[in-house]
Amino acid sequence: MSIFEDRVDAGRQLGRRLAELRGQDLVVLGLPRGGVPVAFEVAAALDAPLDVIVVRKLGLPYQPELAMGAIGEGGARVLEEHVLAHSRVSEQELQAVEEHERAVLENRVARFRKGRTRQDLTGRIAVIVDDGIATGSTARVACRVARRLGAARVVLAVPVAPDDTLVSLTEPDEVVCLATPRLFSAVGYHYRDFSPTEDDEVVQLLDAAAKRLQDSDPASRNPANAGAPHAVDFDEEVEIPSRGVRLHGQLHLPVPATGVVLFAHGSGSSRHSPRNRLVAGVLQQAGLGTLLLDLLTPAEERHRANVFDIELLARRLSSATDWLAMREDAASCTVGYFGASTGAGAALWAASEPSARIAAVVSRGGRPDLAGPRLSAVRAPTLLIVGSFDYDVLGLNRKAKAMMRCPNQLAVVQGATHLFEEPGTLAAAAILARDWFVQYLLPSAGTV
Repeated sequence: MSIFEDRVDAGRQLGRRLAELRGQDLVVLGLPRGGVPVAFEVAAALDAPLDVIVVRKLGLPYQPELAMGAIGEGGARVLEEHVLAHSRVSEQELQAVEEHERAVLENRVARFRKGRTRQDLTGRIAVIVDDGIATGSTARVACRVARRLGAARVVLAVPVAPDDTLVSLTEPDEVVCLATPRLFSAVGYHYRDFSPTEDDEVVQLLDAAAKRLQDSDPASRNPANAGAPHAVDFDEEVEIPSRGVRLHGQLHLPVPATGVVLFAHGSGSSRHSPRNRLVAGVLQQAGLGTLLLDLLTPAEERHRANVFDIELLARRLSSATDWLAMREDAASCTVGYFGASTGAGAALWAASEPSARIAAVVSRGGRPDLAGPRLSAVRAPTLLIVGSFDYDVLGLNRKAKAMMRCPNQLAVVQGATHLFEEPGTLAAAAILARDWFVQYLLPSAGTV
């Protein structure tokens, strides 16, 4: 059964567990790729720098998901002798796998460290974070790398792991684990959303963490001020009333806030969507506020018809917009909508209301056709982003564009399918959205 909603949820829970480390001289080190979104949240909770330790599992030639060992930066290597003994892998087969994985590792090191300096671990606490461990091979290699780089203390922190693996770990000085299920089959089994993490997202999170640390008040990292709020911006879990229900969302506002983008996700997703969160991070770097929210309650989501009740979703989005306008810290902000899939239909429907004061709309892989005849009433400048391989949706967007009377553009991201899962395609969509919102919500800033 799932324990965590997604890696963001796991990272926040782990950050709370590690709160006593806040204010100490530490570096949070994520294991790419899946460990980095978890580590990002831990670093934010501890107000600490974020870096990576690049490791690679050595999978059996005929069963790659089962680790016979792992390698790490600087030549670190761990072998699972019991796995090798039972699998009868030859030295030549082991060497071939290691050579392949070493090449991948070096490429990732070059990509993740391009333009940034490795955090100095000398004499500091290294908090190594992954999204979970099974055999523990990669975790052990990562601990060895951190020790080799001068860490005075190594803390291994993971959301989930089998108890017998944790007992066998001798490399870290301390292990923090939130859950040790009695029946452990695989890490992903304990997450509701275990979507793959792409290289682009790792780079984006590293950049966002560096910017957060640069912008934050240095006094807040003083041990005497442990637990003090950030002085520059904040993230807040919010509840928004809408005709008898309460919508859950996550609000990020820079200080001062001048433009905010409300996110309407598509069917089968949530405010924790890694894709929308990546886009939100790009917008935040440009100085925009973001509000990611769920337009349906968990009970409502179980009824499929509600997911396609565009009028209901649009009404909820309008309620959230009205709620935002009543906040003193956001009342003067210009507002934009970002909609994905069915959420795009809701965003355009809400933007078409006569009383709407929406400055811009962006649809990513959206279904604007679901707004129907309302499309011609939208006044906000609208950008439609579609993947070149998302043939059906591309056709629907072209028809929708022809119906619109507002300033609008159709941007086609080459090589992308509906969910923009191909390398680099989601980042391209995020940059298109950023430039559109900066142009219409932050006109004085110009194009980023």
